[in-house]
Amino acid sequence: MHVMAFMKKLKLSFLAILLVGAVACKKTGTSPTQITVSEAVDIMSGSLSRNSNGLANIGDDAGLRSQKYIDSNFNCGFTRKDTSTRTSAPGSSTTYSYGFGYSYTSNCNTAGMADNITGKLNYTGTFSNPHLSSTNTGNVSFTVAGFSTTATAYVFNGILVRNGSFASKTDTTNHGTIHLSVEIHNLMLLKPHRNIVGGNATFTLTGTIPKKGAFSFTGTVVFNTDGTAKITIAGTAYTVDLTSGEKHKD
Repeated sequence: MHVMAFMKKLKLSFLAILLVGAVACKKTGTSPTQITVSEAVDIMSGSLSRNSNGLANIGDDAGLRSQKYIDSNFNCGFTRKDTSTRTSAPGSSTTYSYGFGYSYTSNCNTAGMADNITGKLNYTGTFSNPHLSSTNTGNVSFTVAGFSTTATAYVFNGILVRNGSFASKTDTTNHGTIHLSVEIHNLMLLKPHRNIVGGNATFTLTGTIPKKGAFSFTGTVVFNTDGTAKITIAGTAYTVDLTSGEKHKD
């Protein structure tokens, strides 16, 4: 009887150890897969590329409008506001529709000459490309410089914020909310056509997918001289075409 009692106690102890191990694994293990790095890059690409009316278009618009503002008869410190809408061309594989509200303030140097433009852009709209669709609102706070006749490029600095929803077309179970913050440093817009030829950015992308939970990514962007950008997340790099929005893994 003594031996049987000991064996029963040993068996219960072993089961208890297994139970504790199972609970520990459940606590420290990963939750159901949320979005992949590739899908995170798709979201970033949609926020940067021209054909989804991303940062490439916003920077171009800010440079063009700022130059027109500088060329007009303005007073230092004067603010101008306007609105616009943008939609994709008929038949585009990537479609978008956005409304914008702009505010521009002219700033002069100590000699009273035009030095830079500070501005704020608010927007709301949607886009859909072969990889995902998104409905979002956001804003961009920015400064544009480079208005002297000797400057070969406009220089754009700012912060882009985007909030909204997304639905992946790669994995249809991945859909939910997103928050994106991009800090842009010295984005170079070559005159006269304002093509992007340099600059960099850091970003934070967070969101939630129903039944899967929250996700969070941080990364960097390097804008190249050939109309592409290198997006790096968790040591994985992709090159994105800033016109088409298409990507390939480096």
